[in-house]
This record gives sequence, C-alpha cells and structure tokens, in this order.
Amino acid sequence: MNWTIKGIVMSAVIASASAMSGAAIAQTKGGTLTGIVQPEPPTLMLGLNQQAPTIFVAGKIYQSLMTYTKDLKPQPELAKSWTMSADGLTYTFDLQDNVKWHDGKPFTADDVVFTVDKFLRETHPRAAVAIKRYLDKATALSPTKVEFKLKEPFGPFLSLFEVSTLPMVPKHIYDGTDFKTNPANQTPIGTGPFKFKEWKRGSYIHLVRNDDYWKKGMPYLDELYFRVIPDSASRAVAFEKNEVQYLRGGDVDNVDIRRLRALKGVDYSTDGWEMYGPLAFIMMNQRKAPFDNVKVRQAAMYALDKTVIEKTIFFGLAKTAVGPIASTTQFFDSTLKPYPADPAKAKALIKESGVDLTKTPIKILSFPYGAQWDRLAEYTKQALEQVGFVVSIEPADAGSWAKRVSDWEFDLSYNFTYQYGDPALGVARHYLSTNIVKGSPFANNQGYNNPKADDLLNKAASAVNPADRAKLYKDFQSIAVEEVANGYLVELQFATLWRSNVKNLVTTGIGLNETFDNVWVEK
Repeated sequence: MNWTIKGIVMSAVIASASAMSGAAIAQTKGGTLTGIVQPEPPTLMLGLNQQAPTIFVAGKIYQSLMTYTKDLKPQPELAKSWTMSADGLTYTFDLQDNVKWHDGKPFTADDVVFTVDKFLRETHPRAAVAIKRYLDKATALSPTKVEFKLKEPFGPFLSLFEVSTLPMVPKHIYDGTDFKTNPANQTPIGTGPFKFKEWKRGSYIHLVRNDDYWKKGMPYLDELYFRVIPDSASRAVAFEKNEVQYLRGGDVDNVDIRRLRALKGVDYSTDGWEMYGPLAFIMMNQRKAPFDNVKVRQAAMYALDKTVIEKTIFFGLAKTAVGPIASTTQFFDSTLKPYPADPAKAKALIKESGVDLTKTPIKILSFPYGAQWDRLAEYTKQALEQVGFVVSIEPADAGSWAKRVSDWEFDLSYNFTYQYGDPALGVARHYLSTNIVKGSPFANNQGYNNPKADDLLNKAASAVNPADRAKLYKDFQSIAVEEVANGYLVELQFATLWRSNVKNLVTTGIGLNETFDNVWVEK
C-alpha cells in the first residue's frame, strides 16, 4: 500500500463531499445553460476524436476514473479510491457503485478493461503510446474493482485518467464492432450527468439531464445547449445579449475580451487550464522539401518575431514559448531561449541550406480556431516571404484540417495541444518516431525522427527519480529546439467569461471540459 496515494484519495473524497454538500445548500435546481461550440466538432465520440470542441461537449457525456484539482491532484470520479503497490507496477481501483450507462446498462470493471486495453489501445493515438508500452495486463477483479499491472514503472500513470485521455466506453455497444463506423458514434452513450438529445448541424447541440446519474441529486441543470455561431463578432453579440451565458477561450477574438469582461454582471478567469498547458506551434512537414532541411526550419524560426505573435496576434493572452515543454508542465527547462527575430540570419541559413525556395513554394494550411489564427497565418506568410519563401494560404474547416494533418497532406500548419501535466503524456507523442502514424492530428504529424530523442523520451518516461527525469527531458528539449522538431510559438492563455449568476463553472484543473454536474444558475 502506498499511504501517500491513499491519503490523497481520502482527502479528495472529503473535499469532493464537502463541495457537493455546500452546493446542495445554496444551489437552485433546474434551468438551461447555453454556451458556444466553435468550430463545430466532427463527432462527439470522445474515444475517437480529441479535438478541443469534442472534449468540451463530450466531457458532459463521458467520464473517466478521475478528475483533477487546479494543482493537478487526482480526485475521484468513476473510481472512488485507488492504491498503488510499493514497486509501482500494480494499481487497483475501486469503482463507484450503481453507475449506469445512458441506456440503463450497468457500468462495470469489464467496461474499464475493454476501454483501456482494447478500444483506446486501437483508437487513441496519445493514450495508446502509454498503453502499448507500459500496460501488461488489465483485469476485472470484480464488477467494481479493476487492476492494472504495468511492465515497468510509469511515473505519471495516475495522471492518465483525465476524461479526454481515458474516456470510458460502453463494452456492450462497441465490443466486436468496427469502432470507427459503429452507428452509436452518432448518438454517444456515456455515464455523465447529461445525455445526448439532438444535434442540428450548423445550429446547435442539445444535451439533457441524466435522471439516473450516479451522483445523488445531480446534475442541477435541466439541459445544455451548445450553439454553433461561425462569426466571432456574432458570438460576442450573443454573449452581450445573454443569449449565451458563458464564453470559452477562442469563442471571441482576444481584442474583444477587455470590453466584454467590463460588462456589468460578468465574471472572468484564466483558470481551468492547469492540466493542459496549451502550447501553440508550427508544424513543418519534414518528409519533403523545403522543411526536410533543418537549416530551412531554423530560418523559418528566425524569420518570426514571437513578441509580435504574443502581443499583436493574441493581444497579450499568450507567453512566448521556448521549446516543446510549457513552463507550467513538469521538467520545463527554464534556461532555454527562444529563437530571436533575425531576418538576416534567416536569409544566411537559407543560403547555407542550398535549397532554392523559388522551386519549393509552400502552402499554409489554415488552423480553423478563430480570427487570431487567421491573423497568425497572414503574419507567417508575410514574415516568411520577407526572407525568400514563396507562400500561399489554404482555408480549412475543422474536419478537413484534421484529416489533412492526420494524412500528412500539408506543408505548414499550426496546432496547439495539451500537455496533461507531464511530458510523457502530452509532449512525447509529437516526437517519438514510433508515433509517426496516420489517423490523428495529435501525433508526430510533422515526421520528426531522431533515435537520440526517442531514447531520451523513453528513458524519461520510465525513470522513477525526478532528478533523473529532469536531466533526460533537459537533453531532449535542447535537441528539439536546435533541430526545430516543431516551431515553438507561444503558451496560450484562455479567458473564460460568464454571467455572475452562473455558479461553479470553473472549479478544477480541466475547467470547462468538466461534467458540469455541479454547475447551477441562480434565479
């Protein structure tokens, strides 16, 4: 028994019970909460797609075994307690009692085993990296007890159970089927506080209260609407008119946030992203010219002024990134320096590369997540053209962007991904050569391949001593920056704005991706 972990569990249970008790005294039951989902997600089946809009909506439908506080301590969700063996190889979870899927079938340990060891092993490019390497065996010891045996210690194992990493999937619906074409993908079934009701494409997604939810008396709200409003200015107007009661980061242009947060009866926070540490980067396809040449990739980084991106493109809701690991994530190397803006150096590197950029024009595949990304594409085009690149911009919606990046059909594009508190969970997936796989926009899509980087990342994930892990990740960061494994831009800060009568909206380290079971509206 690891008593430290047991203590964390007991504290979490007490804290969770206290929060629920306090809310029960003060809350008002019933009502509708309306938000915005943009861009419109391609699916709500969270086990198949982990794009930000999907996580946001599906996080109310699906659940995992845990959630996490703002300081990233695990809290009970579908698991009520857990233990770890002294050697770090065996984890045992006791599940909540009387949990049902939305179709009325019981949720059991068999669903957990199926989800982790079969469904997500096949479908989830990020979780599968850890599952394939570290999981030896998952066993249902009873209907409410599941055991995971690892092949070797994996330090961040207890951080894996965030809802978009290991969303529980109903075995009785998916076992023995083609996961990607199962008709149930269109009508998602989870254990969460809200059930799928309707999706009117281009207009809204509608979820309704799960009356059989396993947390007694919850959820408080009757229904949730997620409106699809393509234009940023129109989204701002919808909030001003109280047609939607809250805004996520990216829902409106950053230039509008100061004005909107000054409205009477509006609250504001940048909390709720602690688990994710979102870091924006440029992906340069390293399989073909000109970005197969490291000097050209370095030149691209010298061509860009990160201060312009931080201050002008994102209006200060960003911080210059220096490498692949965000400053809020464990093992960040604070000694790294960003590439300075130096067009002359960029031109010199292009000359040294021997690449004729006039014969290798590039296309920027637009990132369809708001006006700031359009501005970033325009700025990138201008900056690269000033040092000799020939550049055009291709528009894309969320679905086409994801497919083209997943199939490696791009020259240059952007992404921001979540780091999940530990490089082994959210960073390594972009750089391990074993994760150069088609089918997800969140893998090693740029095609970076360095055996030394592979070795450092693999050793760091398995190391037990934090000092050893820090040294290994420091060496990896140095290599990734030197070789421009990706083009690091900024650490993003996302603002949440909401009407003051909406309570408990941002309470954990996963923020608006939470279940909303404890959210209520003061009448």
